[in-house]
Amino acid sequence: MKLFLDTADVAVIKDMLPTGMVDGVTTNPSLIAKSGRNIAEVIAEICALVEGPISAEAVATDFETMVKEGEKLAGIAPNVVVKLPLTWDGLRATRAFADKGIRTNVTLCFSAAQAMLAAKAGASFISPFVGRLEDHGADGIVLLEEIRALYDIHGFETEVLAASLRNPGHVSAAALAGADAATLPVDTFKALVKHPLTDKGLDAFLADWGKTGQSIL
Repeated sequence: MKLFLDTADVAVIKDMLPTGMVDGVTTNPSLIAKSGRNIAEVIAEICALVEGPISAEAVATDFETMVKEGEKLAGIAPNVVVKLPLTWDGLRATRAFADKGIRTNVTLCFSAAQAMLAAKAGASFISPFVGRLEDHGADGIVLLEEIRALYDIHGFETEVLAASLRNPGHVSAAALAGADAATLPVDTFKALVKHPLTDKGLDAFLADWGKTGQSIL
């Protein structure tokens, strides 16, 4: 499963890149606003840092303007993926971009039926919102499983990009559900490596080693 950082903070991306674990980046209007920077400049800088797909979101709600915005975003760099909302206009724009060979990430997905429509429209990625769905009493991981099964049954090539993942349990569950990728805020990304027994075991090893008085170097 590919791991994407969900951020528009270039400093965060630079900090995480040496891990070799960052396969791509997703942004949204809220993250861009938080950065306080021009969207084109931010996306260009991120694309220069990360070779994988970089999702940049159109903010228009009508088809014609979505296409204009998406074309401008796609022109920033070849690894830009145009992010579009799961609306009729968004799906129409998704089809228009698919016909032009421009990759898309259809976002704000909350049902398998929506995911089917996005795949039929030619979306490169579908972004089901796991955590936000669970806020409303539904099971976000079950949704991932349903989309995975639906896509496999019908041979859709759209990749399942699990979004709104809030803890390591969400991430491992998304992987087990068959998600092709997951996008994570940096705190969740960093938490993946943590376990109290790992820390406890390391402390014990270091304490024992200290007693030997030896040095490997």
